Amino acid sequence: MSDLPAPVPPRRRRALRVAAVVVVLVAIGIGAMFGSRLTTDPTLVDSPLIGQPAPDFALPALEGTGEVSLAALRGQIVVVNFWASWCVACREEHPALVGAAAQYRDAGVTFVGVDYQDAASSAVAFLDELGRGGDNYLYATDVGSRAALEFGLFGVPETFVLDRSGTVVAKITGPTTYPLLAGILDAVIAGRQPGGQSGGPVQPAPGAPLIGGG
Repeated sequence: MSDLPAPVPPRRRRALRVAAVVVVLVAIGIGAMFGSRLTTDPTLVDSPLIGQPAPDFALPALEGTGEVSLAALRGQIVVVNFWASWCVACREEHPALVGAAAQYRDAGVTFVGVDYQDAASSAVAFLDELGRGGDNYLYATDVGSRAALEFGLFGVPETFVLDRSGTVVAKITGPTTYPLLAGILDAVIAGRQPGGQSGGPVQPAPGAPLIGGG
């Protein structure tokens, strides 16, 4: 009796060849899918607010009297930045925000810094140390975190950009940089909707660990 294996019938050989081709095609497809993801900007994130009217708020001014109202700023491009004195990343991004406010002042861009879960005295000390923006940079305190809840805040820093109609057209999760913010503002001025981007992790509460990030 011969120990040689029995010959594979032609029909079965064809089936095996087809199966092998299918496996190769599936592998190529999966590789292409992951490859396309790797070539996509990994910092892009989604936000349900983008394309929607911004939640309106009228918050007490951080310093002095009066309030900061989004409705009163309609017709301008508005950058709403949630920050706190206890937030490490807020300190990191502060020069970029102040610099962008100065650079885009004549383009009709107003910045609103919303102090989140913070003591007003600590927030003022933060600004005394690091500097304030000009007359187009308004600072407010979010009593009871009402604005943070309406904007769906995960933590600080987070930055929202509103077009002249009051629609949210961009969101930055985590600390921004000047090039990132300037690119977004240039796009909004040109009438485009930049969408959501992540500059890094956010800090949800005083002393809490960082979460998220691009």
